[in-house]
Amino acid sequence: QVQLVESGGGVVQPGGSLRISCATSGLTFGLYDMSWFRQAPGKEREWVARINALGSVKNCADSVKGRFTISRDNAKNTVDLQMNSLTPEDTAVYYCYAKNVFGRPAEYWGQGTQVTVSS
Repeated sequence: QVQLVESGGGVVQPGGSLRISCATSGLTFGLYDMSWFRQAPGKEREWVARINALGSVKNCADSVKGRFTISRDNAKNTVDLQMNSLTPEDTAVYYCYAKNVFGRPAEYWGQGTQVTVSS
């Protein structure tokens, strides 16, 4: 049974930082590209950042470039998102997403973690 469990969300003041994590189990982590998405109230879910299976390629949305950094630990089967210089526009539920890029097509979502940026 594949599980993606996000943690680390919470309330932070504008300009602050937060690090959220996604712990995975039940999958061969090193075969999966990992991404973070977010969904704000009343808005579509949007892609935030991606890291490839080897951890050698990282991409992020223009809206978070220079502020957010994605990383992974293939020994611990985890992926993190370090978020700096947060603004109220970053308030959303953040979701972890795994996509198999080497084997049979497979993709999985976590249940999400709430990040609220407010003074």
